[in-house]
Amino acid sequence: MTYSIVAKIPETNEIGIAVASRFFACGSLVPYMTQDIVIASQAFVNPLWGLRSISMLTQGISFKEVLSNLKLEDEGREARQFHGISNHSEIVQHTGSECVDWAGHVMDEHVSVAGNMLVGPGVVQRTLQAWSQYADKPMADRLLCAMEAGEAAGGDKRGKQAAAIKIHKGQPYPILDLRVDDHADPLSELKRLMVVADERFNIFKTALPTTENFSGMVDRRPLDEAILKAEEKRRINGYSSQSKAT
Repeated sequence: MTYSIVAKIPETNEIGIAVASRFFACGSLVPYMTQDIVIASQAFVNPLWGLRSISMLTQGISFKEVLSNLKLEDEGREARQFHGISNHSEIVQHTGSECVDWAGHVMDEHVSVAGNMLVGPGVVQRTLQAWSQYADKPMADRLLCAMEAGEAAGGDKRGKQAAAIKIHKGQPYPILDLRVDDHADPLSELKRLMVVADERFNIFKTALPTTENFSGMVDRRPLDEAILKAEEKRRINGYSSQSKAT
């Protein structure tokens, strides 16, 4: 019912996931993350696979052992699909034998792609290829381009409904967390939301507190100036806001 990509970029300390499905609100059940762990639990989804994995990984248990424990405990293991990257950059993948065709997974260094109920293996293959192809793009754009490539290869064989993207960058909270729960073209809608995020939200995030600076930016004048400067640049370039807000 779903295809997803999980990835890390060690050079920028970013970790993220993107998912799309002909399943309502897939972004509410598939992604599980911390600032250094990213997991997708999908197919006949069991959310506890994601939650328990994070708990065990933070206790120092290897990801391979975590997966073995989950498969041993869950009688529905063959209907589950699961993949992720641990806090030690260990990748694990599982596609149960009862997942609906086409179902499978591929991986490369610091990236994993998996899907089920797809038109064929080209969906995950093209998603992975696009991730490598767009290495020069910011992580959010790179994830979205990868997902668009998977969709162009056929995506979920039942059609389109929902999509989500989530990224952490060295902090316990995400720097980007967007969901489209019910839409005729969810990846395009996700792309619009990312454009809207650039208008103000991504500038505002630079003022947020961090684990290194608990107070964050307390003088908001530089923030306001940056927002006004960005607005003026967009005005000069003839940009029209993509926001639907009145």
